[in-house]
Amino acid sequence: MPAPVSIVIPTLNAAEELPAALEHLMEGLAAGLIRELVISDGGSSDDTRAIAEAAGAEWISGAPSRGGQLRRGCAAAKGDWLLVLHADTHLQPGWAAAVAQHLTDGQGEPAYFRLRFRARGLGPGWVAGWANLRSRLFGLPYGDQGLLIRRGTYQDAGGYPDQPLMEDVALVRRLEGLTALPCAALTSAMRYQKAGWMTRGARNLWTLTRYFLGTSPEKLAHSYRK
Repeated sequence: MPAPVSIVIPTLNAAEELPAALEHLMEGLAAGLIRELVISDGGSSDDTRAIAEAAGAEWISGAPSRGGQLRRGCAAAKGDWLLVLHADTHLQPGWAAAVAQHLTDGQGEPAYFRLRFRARGLGPGWVAGWANLRSRLFGLPYGDQGLLIRRGTYQDAGGYPDQPLMEDVALVRRLEGLTALPCAALTSAMRYQKAGWMTRGARNLWTLTRYFLGTSPEKLAHSYRK
């Protein structure tokens, strides 16, 4: 019987972060959870492809748009379950046991990881705390928290839209029964450290508010990247 989980990771010049992310997935391979690794790339010019192929990944290439990349990657995946992760995400040791337990006892519900940053201090704790509270109260985990979802549930929800930003929010708003896994996804703190924790956190909240008010993902992406 094939392993149940396909790992899907979107990349764009991720050679610096991807090796460590893949290393943290090894316990899932040892546990017999991982059927395949799908890397959906948006036109990398660094060593991302070489790293992916050395890891035995299926390589999907197309236009750079995180929503579009995820849509293509999930379409290529063959597992009964999809685990969608960012290239700078390190899953906490013990994640494989948590996922295996959810596959057995979770009644097929989609799930996500608690967010933590690979940094210490008041800023990382405040931003991660808000993200975890938002996820629990409003059912809005972001993509850096990972998403574990049955392929059939993903397809019934319409999948990721081909848009450059807020593709994660667009999908999870159509899901029911989202569950927090008892394990953390540790993500890079680089963007927050560069902009300032409070500044970046407030900017992300304003971006989410504008999205809910109807601003197009294309316009939001332009502002977000400036």
